[in-house]
Amino acid sequence: MSDKPRIAVHKFSSCDGCQLAFLNMGEDLINLAEQVEIIHFAEAGPVAEDALVDIAFIEGSVVTAHDQQRIKQIRNNSQYLITIGACATSGGIQALKNLAADAADWPAQIYGQPQYIDSLDQSGAVSDYVKVDFELWGCPINSAQVVELVNSLLRGVSPIDHQDKVCLTCKQEQIVCTLITQGKPCLGPVTRNGCGALCPSFGRDCFGCYGPAENSNTIGLANRFAGLGLLPDEIQRRFKLVHASASENQRIIARDLTQDLAQDLAQESSDE
Repeated sequence: MSDKPRIAVHKFSSCDGCQLAFLNMGEDLINLAEQVEIIHFAEAGPVAEDALVDIAFIEGSVVTAHDQQRIKQIRNNSQYLITIGACATSGGIQALKNLAADAADWPAQIYGQPQYIDSLDQSGAVSDYVKVDFELWGCPINSAQVVELVNSLLRGVSPIDHQDKVCLTCKQEQIVCTLITQGKPCLGPVTRNGCGALCPSFGRDCFGCYGPAENSNTIGLANRFAGLGLLPDEIQRRFKLVHASASENQRIIARDLTQDLAQDLAQESSDE
């Protein structure tokens, strides 16, 4: 048996996009394979789902009773458990069903034989069920994140949890602000950095793919969006898209924005 650190990449309910971050590493993937032993990675070939490993990467959210049992077993079999991508870190796009009152009716409306669909009422993040040692946010994550994290763990260094916002990259790269100059409802001021401000660099507003940054003024940004002419439902839809179940986004999604924004506008008028 090899004395190299053992790695597994597990898939739950997801689109596989974050697993591609490994396959797209290019030369770095070859270097990684020289440093570790990849025990389980069904998309790339090796399958040993129940193997004991040093690092387990988890892509996807927990949506079935089987998923619940499986993630607990993986946790028991792993020294470090790392969640990768929006689905694993916050429930993903499928967590939109957590907000729908009629979600239980969807299988019958979509599938010809809904009795075979065995899913939980909610799409949950992995951290809802087991201890997570580190999270890589993104939809999808990118190869640079994986390389940095693995290199840190292999060298016994605590991985850096990047909390900078997308706006920082825009400033550093001299990218024109789409919110200020074009009046687009950009989520960059409240979104974790990691994508290199991909959308703003092409003149598009940020959609929040990399998840909400900590200590963000989400209600302040919602007020700004209202000033751009967005209705409360449109504002909440921006925060729902990728990370609907993230606690920071829930501050906006769960609020009565119609009342809140009216009160804020009234306060601004009185201040004037």
